Amino acid sequence: MLEIDHLTKRFGTKTAVQSATFTVEKPAMIGIIGRSGAGKSTLLRMINRLTAETEGKIVFEGEDVTALKGASKRRWQSECAMIFQQFNLVPRMDVVSNVLHGTLNRRSTFTTLFNLYPDDDISQAIGILDRLGIAEQAPKRAEALSGGQQQRVAIARALMQDPKIILADEPIASLDPMNAQVVMEALRRIHEEDGRMIVANLHTLDTARRYCDRVIGMRDGKIVFDGTPEQLTTGAARDIYGAGADFSEAATSTEIGALDRADAHAAVTA
Repeated sequence: MLEIDHLTKRFGTKTAVQSATFTVEKPAMIGIIGRSGAGKSTLLRMINRLTAETEGKIVFEGEDVTALKGASKRRWQSECAMIFQQFNLVPRMDVVSNVLHGTLNRRSTFTTLFNLYPDDDISQAIGILDRLGIAEQAPKRAEALSGGQQQRVAIARALMQDPKIILADEPIASLDPMNAQVVMEALRRIHEEDGRMIVANLHTLDTARRYCDRVIGMRDGKIVFDGTPEQLTTGAARDIYGAGADFSEAATSTEIGALDRADAHAAVTA
């Protein structure tokens, strides 16, 4: 379904992603983990074509995504929706209009300028908000919502695109634990109920283990782990984050509780 083939991105002399290669054969919920600067965000932005690759290829359902230009590239970006850490909503615009921005790729310039939306699209947007538990927020300005609610609005906007893939770049990094759980459960439910592929950059081992079918670990731009949550042992975590202080970035006191405590202690103190 999705093939990433030796995907590489260089910024001058710095290599942000080096020869990333993996295949996804069917819709799955995939977590990409690693320290800040490991190349996670750059990888997602290349998949969406927000950032051009230096080398390598992306193939989706037999189509070479890296060769797309113009309208074909915009079509791909609609099919491959992005969710960002900072939500990227229009703060002073009402919630339902923010969600309807997910239809911009299929609307004319005239209707976009005058904010004219078909009744069916408005009903669909409200239905998606209801599915995410925030339909009552539809008439409010986006800036009036909590961070967790704003991220669910961003998810609703992505769903309005009817994408085949949802890419989530650190979707819970700026949220408190309760809202982070709500957002991750919403993404998991979308994957299970809709059969959509979801690829999420995550900062913690615990989140990846709890919600993902597959985990990809990156370190210094390279993929150093690719397996199931059950295979994400403390030794594998050490390969991803490094020993000692490096590993502590991945393992807060809450997450260590999800590991074997003896092994976790050995990893942190190694």
